Amino acid sequence: MTAEAAKGTRARTRLGDWEPPSAKRVLDLTLGSALLALASPLLGAGALALAARRPPGGVLTRSPRIGLDGRVFVLCSLRTRRLRLDLLSRLPHVVRGDLSLVGPEPLPPDDGRNRADPAGTPGSPAARHWRQELKPGLTGLTQVRSRSGMPWDEPALLDQHYAEHHGVGLDLAILASAVHVPLRGAVRGLARRGKAHLSDTDHRLSGYSTVEEVGSVSTD
Repeated sequence: MTAEAAKGTRARTRLGDWEPPSAKRVLDLTLGSALLALASPLLGAGALALAARRPPGGVLTRSPRIGLDGRVFVLCSLRTRRLRLDLLSRLPHVVRGDLSLVGPEPLPPDDGRNRADPAGTPGSPAARHWRQELKPGLTGLTQVRSRSGMPWDEPALLDQHYAEHHGVGLDLAILASAVHVPLRGAVRGLARRGKAHLSDTDHRLSGYSTVEEVGSVSTD
């Protein structure tokens, strides 16, 4: 076989082994990249503000987490909860492929929820935990439903429900809810603040007296 023929064979083999990215990965890559570009100025400002305060341990937190196929990666986050910058600072993990936009919570290696079903024997399907079949997520069904305060919304059950029914449609619904709930809370907070500063006499003419109003009502 000539060198050209061997090269062509290797090229065809590589093309044959190549698989197109899933719809979920396309969503993660496109939307994650767009969000990272939009959030970069805010993340930069937050990092500079933290650096000026010189927090112990540095600007970033680093902790091992379990990813797809049980692979361990180091999760980096900004050391702040303001404006959810800690969450936004994880977007590079989404673009890189360590995280998905939506998925179960990324757990540390020593978390008991990573363990396979005790009933399963090595090599059996039950021995491979369902968490190993999914990338952990930036947000997820557990995080969205936990705000409802419902007693039956157990995190483990919600994560397993997502694992059984996940898809792009469910991901989009979770992302919409993750954005909608904080915005609605902020709008309500602004509305309450506006009402607190509005006096029931602000719209009345100067010289108006509540005593006169009571007298006029009683004489009618």
